[in-house]
Amino acid sequence: MIIRSAGDLKKQYQDLRSGDTFLGILTYRHIKTSILIDLLERGISCFPSPLSQVLNHSKATQAVILKEWMLPHTQVITRRADFIDTMNTYTRLGIAPVVSKEDHRHCGHGIRKWDTIEILYNFLAFSDASYPFVIQPFLENFTDVRVIIAGDYTEAYVRHNPNNFRMNIAMGGMNYPHEMSADLLGFCRRIMERGKFPYAHLDIHITDEGTFYLSEIALNGGTKGAKIRQGELNQKKNELLERLANQ
Repeated sequence: MIIRSAGDLKKQYQDLRSGDTFLGILTYRHIKTSILIDLLERGISCFPSPLSQVLNHSKATQAVILKEWMLPHTQVITRRADFIDTMNTYTRLGIAPVVSKEDHRHCGHGIRKWDTIEILYNFLAFSDASYPFVIQPFLENFTDVRVIIAGDYTEAYVRHNPNNFRMNIAMGGMNYPHEMSADLLGFCRRIMERGKFPYAHLDIHITDEGTFYLSEIALNGGTKGAKIRQGELNQKKNELLERLANQ
């Protein structure tokens, strides 16, 4: 049996058997990870993969599993002890300013810049509500490139905002096409392979020296700034999932 919608999954959840397949992204709010574990334990295939769905949901989890491709000294802060260790390291290395990334926030709304990590620590000292979050050194000069990959379809474009360090188009950024080099495509494919993403929207930071760093990755994202339209991209993604299920 192949289930192709989250609504049908909820209706037939108790009837699923090993060998069945679910195509789509789970919509179980707050308990999504637990449901994915249950599906895995019961031998039910999921496309996109459970790992990619977990990574899609959490910037903090991305910064653990995909850290190899991220900016050096990227850290996940899950508790006060993590924060103090990272603060000591950043201060010793002279890393300032810094950027924090709030988990589960999109379109640049959860990204904040701090002159020093001490200021961020003082801001959060009386609250545990902000954990977990990601902290990184602030990268001064880079090119922000959005990459879209869905099967054989690939596209890259630059996002640039002269008035805000957040390059998101939703934050007022502009866009223009970017050449998809073999090196950039290979970098993105390796990240997708590690996270088991069948398709992806990747935000890549390219330094003036030509070094690639992953900012974040998502299964779905807007197409504002892209050549491909949302409907056409969704069709390519659905066709890819069907092929994976048939295999």
